[in-house]
Amino acid sequence: MTVHVVHDLDPDLDDLDHGLNLGRIGIWSLAFTHGERGEAREAAAELEELGYGTLWLGGNPGGNPRGDLVTTTELLAATNRTVVAPACVSIWHQPAAELAAAYHAVPDRQRARLLLGLGVSHSRVEQRYHRPYTVLSGYLDALDGSTSPLPKARRFLGAHGPKMTALAATRTAGVHPHLTVADHTAHTRKLLGDGPLLAPAVSVIPDPSPSTARATARAVLAPYLAQPNYANSWLRSGFTTDDLAAPGSDRLIDAVFAWGTPERIAGRIAERFAAGADHVAVQVVTDGRHPYTFPRTAWRTLAELLLVRP
Repeated sequence: MTVHVVHDLDPDLDDLDHGLNLGRIGIWSLAFTHGERGEAREAAAELEELGYGTLWLGGNPGGNPRGDLVTTTELLAATNRTVVAPACVSIWHQPAAELAAAYHAVPDRQRARLLLGLGVSHSRVEQRYHRPYTVLSGYLDALDGSTSPLPKARRFLGAHGPKMTALAATRTAGVHPHLTVADHTAHTRKLLGDGPLLAPAVSVIPDPSPSTARATARAVLAPYLAQPNYANSWLRSGFTTDDLAAPGSDRLIDAVFAWGTPERIAGRIAERFAAGADHVAVQVVTDGRHPYTFPRTAWRTLAELLLVRP
């Protein structure tokens, strides 16, 4: 079973083995999991109407006070065609058997649009963090061995490094890297080969001013600069320890974030497709201090440039 990335936004609701229809462009947001619930449902419905193929739920729903897949099912109920993808379900917070059971508890017609992302978090924020590759591999074994297994085509990894990427290629639908650069996308495509899904998240800042756009980007990037998995990813992409020194060099900021006019942002997203991405999850950042708001005006503006209406 594989995830089929196609341009028609209507998924097959009758046969889950036919894979998922992500479209080319989706929206990634922490507001989906942590924002006001009524607006989250309204925003999800509008994004579907605009033509975005997938809603990527930033953060860990299992770590959210609402828990498990409750938030996910809310957004599935608010939409009819759009795929909903929790981007980072922590393997430390959600036992494999419970996750598989929660997945199968979702009604069939909603489950036909559900894609689950698994993540190992970071040693600096997760006390149980240890041997991430081995633990994650065992977690996938447990998902496969559950009474009702979670299908390979309905799970992906938030992988950055080569070992996790190789694991994703053989055990899941593919990878969803975050805060990477176009060079990383090209290298990951080579590692994955032609089949598995490559759906990078691209953080965009609709601000043409270099000084204020970079200041916003630095507010977002600050917590990640000291995280080993992100730092190693940037170093493999050709950056130096000087680039990674807080608050991050202009060179790093300009490569990781797409900022500027909507047209310039669209061009930067096109670079990811040229590098081998199947799908791009767009994270619109308007204020690094308030990540739980819904930048609906920016989503509408980008839809005009990024989406081909069905």
